[in-house]
Amino acid sequence: MTSYAFFGSLEQGFAFGLMVLGVYLTFRVLDFPDLTVDGSLPLGAAVSAVAIDAGVHPALSLVWACGAGFLAGAVTGFLNTRLRILHLLASILTMIALYSVNLRIMGRPNLTLLGKPTLVDLFTTASGLPQYLATPLLFALVTVFAAGVLIWFLRTELGLALLATGDNPRMIRALGVNTGNTVILGLGLSNALTAMSGALVAQNQGGADVNMGVGTIVAGLASVILGETVFGRRSVARAVLAAILGSLLYRLAIGLALGLKLGSFSITPSDLNLITALLVVLALTAPRMKAKVFS
Repeated sequence: MTSYAFFGSLEQGFAFGLMVLGVYLTFRVLDFPDLTVDGSLPLGAAVSAVAIDAGVHPALSLVWACGAGFLAGAVTGFLNTRLRILHLLASILTMIALYSVNLRIMGRPNLTLLGKPTLVDLFTTASGLPQYLATPLLFALVTVFAAGVLIWFLRTELGLALLATGDNPRMIRALGVNTGNTVILGLGLSNALTAMSGALVAQNQGGADVNMGVGTIVAGLASVILGETVFGRRSVARAVLAAILGSLLYRLAIGLALGLKLGSFSITPSDLNLITALLVVLALTAPRMKAKVFS
């Protein structure tokens, strides 16, 4: 792997690390299979791109993206908890609806940010570093900060109620907690993180596209499972950090795979879904294989 590919993998790993934190929040904390992220990631990108195009500061556009993502997750939670629609179906319905919403926001299938100021450009200029170093550093700072806030939140009374809702909903309901509200809150926070990830990716790539969220949930799950397999999840803090490190490992594995050549055979970007599936299978079976080897 070249140094350019290595820093590019770190850049992608940290940028999508926010999305992985969101997937961890729904699948591990709430035990809620949420496919909304496939729509909320391009939603964040669309909102951020449109805001920047209208003259909004790039940093403020991230806040707008988070707000839009929170609303998307809250809609899924509302469909599930208030309208009693199966959680998986509720998230699919929201994801499908967001495709049209994203088109309506941008007014076209894609929107370019060429010639517009982005957070990446501003940070690169302010830091004085070359862009291939400044961009991973910026995304790392944002993702680590978000992880720290998430760890702190999950240790608060409301955060503990969120953890208990996913772990033992009957018990927490008996203590007087409205689990419907905590599910809506958790889904909102998850998709807010995912939307912020989409906004960062859009600002880095120089534009937003309505199809950029395809396969997001698979990549997020692969990162979470890979991180837990390698680093474990004995505590909340460790599980959150493992999710971020899993995102980095996943992107590095993709980078290595794309640079792999065996004679005339080489892996192309069209093979990424197959590589992701193989990584998930490996991560899921590794603990059992390890237990058999050392038993």
